[in-house]
Amino acid sequence: MNLPLYTASQARAIDQQLIAAGTPGIRLMQRAGEAALTALRQRWPQTTSVIIICGRGNNGGDGHVLAGLLLQTGARVHVLQIGDITGLSGDARVAADNAAALGVTAKPYHAQQLSDLLSQHAAARVVIVDAMLGTGFHGALSDDFADAAGQINASGQPVLAIDIPSGLHADTGHIDGTAVKADATITFIARKRGLYTAHGPDYAGEIIFDDCGAGPLPAGSGQPAVRAIDAGLLKAMLPPRLRTAHKGQAGSVLVVGGDTGFGGAAMMAAEAAARSGAGTVSLLTRPAHVVPMLARRPEVMVSGLDEWLGDPGTAARQLVEKASVVIIGPGLGQSDWSRQILQNSMMWSVTLGKPLVLDADALNLAAQDNRFWREAAPLAQRRRWVITPHPGEAARLLGTDAARIQADRFVAIADLQAHTGTHCLLKGAGSLLAFAPTDEADRLPLDLCTEGNPGMASGGMGDILTGVIAALIAQGLSSADALRCAVCAHGEAADQAARTLGERGLLATDVLSFLPRVLNANSK
Repeated sequence: MNLPLYTASQARAIDQQLIAAGTPGIRLMQRAGEAALTALRQRWPQTTSVIIICGRGNNGGDGHVLAGLLLQTGARVHVLQIGDITGLSGDARVAADNAAALGVTAKPYHAQQLSDLLSQHAAARVVIVDAMLGTGFHGALSDDFADAAGQINASGQPVLAIDIPSGLHADTGHIDGTAVKADATITFIARKRGLYTAHGPDYAGEIIFDDCGAGPLPAGSGQPAVRAIDAGLLKAMLPPRLRTAHKGQAGSVLVVGGDTGFGGAAMMAAEAAARSGAGTVSLLTRPAHVVPMLARRPEVMVSGLDEWLGDPGTAARQLVEKASVVIIGPGLGQSDWSRQILQNSMMWSVTLGKPLVLDADALNLAAQDNRFWREAAPLAQRRRWVITPHPGEAARLLGTDAARIQADRFVAIADLQAHTGTHCLLKGAGSLLAFAPTDEADRLPLDLCTEGNPGMASGGMGDILTGVIAALIAQGLSSADALRCAVCAHGEAADQAARTLGERGLLATDVLSFLPRVLNANSK
């Protein structure tokens, strides 16, 4: 999958271009209503009663079209109109008049009336349709909108949202206070990016897309700022290995990390790199972790290091020299040992021009030094590095807090890329990827990964992902392509693990055995 995602303003511009090209706005609205009817009937085929709550804009117009279509199928339809229906204008006015001509009675919204309707249908097969607010809304729901959203969410009845759940920001996926929590959202003409990240996946439910007969978008629609990607891209990027392949052609990964008490993170990153096809994997860690690593995964070559001085430092430098790519950060900690090993492993990696994957405490330590990115390496070299912060780590890197990161993840990932000069991953629901341009004139679109599930909200998942990224770089992918493939493969492997084990209680190490299946989708 490589699907374009659009902002609300881009979606509105596309609507206007379609209208200017000869498709009347009311016809687009009718098609939207027809698509909503199809979605409702396919998902809830036994439904006999539908409650539609309409606003005064075009979103409400879609709701009135749906009401008329439902009435013609014999369903019982209750339409509650927020705001004076006589104040409707344009296509929404036409849609409401057409629905009334078909026998639809729209009643003014009152909180008690909705409460009574919900009580009457508590034991019935009823679907609630949210047609209150569309993509132009931003801010916090208030008054009748907030009341209706609260009652809808508390009803326990299935909910279909029209175009976007009311209260969800179409551009950011953020909610301010409350929003309608839908079981499914039918969205039209252009996919809105806020449905796919931050609060979007929780509040949109199943996302159903209909182009309303638009077909290919008209010329001049503008380039999408974001692309949705999934594990389908792996087939194009990960061809089967040659029959004559040997481990030297699959590269070497070095993992640097695992301070006292944090050895598990470094071990998981190392094992993930091995499971993802790296020819050889080495781990540089505290001596106390050598035996546990060998006991767990003897294929990993593990070295203990208490200080980067004298002969131990020489041996450590040799590990960096032999590596195709270096991971720094899993379980690194923030002790004096951590700082010493970060400084020296980075110095040698930069000197030798090694691609780097920086995660966890490598990022936290970097956030404590305002000069870190400026002095770490030339920009051209940093364009081969990958960083993988979660919102908390991203906030520390940007000198803000996680709430602000989550309020607009698209702005945050762009700021991270500009600040560090690296390829960046902002983890979370709807993980975002931003790529280092080859020159200052490039403006590359963001990627948004649609793989993954809530079971991944457990310790160590990021360490597994870091190992996958490095393994794919070691096997010859560019840092950008390795990041794309790794995020999708990691999410798909976690999805397969969740289908087998369930989401609650899913462990990072549960994902390891599923990685080869996903990464070998092209193998004979």
